[in-house]
Amino acid sequence: MATLSFPTPRAQKARLRSEALSRRAAMGQAMRTQASEAAAAAAFGALSPVLGRTVALFAPFGDEIDTAPLARRLREVGVALALPVIVGRDRPLIFRLWHMDDPLVPTGAYAIPTPQAHAPDVLPDDVIVPLAVFDRAGARIGYGAGYYDRTLALLRRQKPIRAFGLAFACQETDAIPAEPHDEPLDGMITEAGFFPFGGSHAHSLPR
Repeated sequence: MATLSFPTPRAQKARLRSEALSRRAAMGQAMRTQASEAAAAAAFGALSPVLGRTVALFAPFGDEIDTAPLARRLREVGVALALPVIVGRDRPLIFRLWHMDDPLVPTGAYAIPTPQAHAPDVLPDDVIVPLAVFDRAGARIGYGAGYYDRTLALLRRQKPIRAFGLAFACQETDAIPAEPHDEPLDGMITEAGFFPFGGSHAHSLPR
């Protein structure tokens, strides 16, 4: 008698990631640019009020959603911005302050722009999280290295933070299989708008 086998959560996530990234890659540049601007407006509303807070963005890689429109809006109102830095495999990210005129250094195998080593380290109040896939329950799938799960777990032990996913609407899926190490999002932002989840801060955020 044949034994039935079911895909593991890791295998399911790999399939969902591949499908979502294919949908994202199929977007034309004009559509990505327009969607990035719309998502920036939604993100600014979700983050507000932001005065006195430090917001960690991410430098987009490949065809990820562009964070430059959001950075521009936040800088206009005097928000302190930070970017993530990889300090080692299987270690949480750190965040360094990023001023507008600071040169960024291409770092790592994918040459992701990163603040220079002399930029001050900070603990952000809000973290804008990149992702490959998300669902409406607050789950996300990253790119497989686990950096943000480790980072959010550490930050949440250190201080109250808000973690919002930022991606294109086409990266949504119905449901993501849960694993013990997964760190949920407090809300999700796309060009279609902002929707909060059940995190500790989500109930007070505007729609």
